[in-house]
Amino acid sequence: MAKGILALPTAKKILLPVDHIAAKNPDDNGNPTDGVKITSGTMGLDIGPETIKKYRDTLKSAKTVLWNGPMGLFENPKFAEGTLAIGKVLSELPEAFTLVGGGDSVSAVKKSGLGHKMGHVSTGGGASLEYIEEGSLVGINALKFGVS
Repeated sequence: MAKGILALPTAKKILLPVDHIAAKNPDDNGNPTDGVKITSGTMGLDIGPETIKKYRDTLKSAKTVLWNGPMGLFENPKFAEGTLAIGKVLSELPEAFTLVGGGDSVSAVKKSGLGHKMGHVSTGGGASLEYIEEGSLVGINALKFGVS
């Protein structure tokens, strides 16, 4: 399914990481990968420095950003750099509206101390995306129309 989506003409809007920070387990120190290749026996735990730069360069001209999900295992300081860097970039966008959605994203923004610089912060990540996509939610409809 992912390959099919990436083959669509609109896929040019999808920015995938170009490098990662990988380690055998979260207790190890991570090392940058050679491109996107994560070797057998390791796991990607954060985005790498080239991806941070790529995302920063792309986001600097954004007018609206919906952020749902951290870049890595940000709860571990060894793997928090990517998530915190993206949070910092979003907090510095001069003319953009930034919506941060989802419990982990909210936690990351709080950890960064930059929540007050975001347009809106909500723990409803999946629900926020569903509302944007569908225009309504079951719970809202129940309140509006008395439907269960």
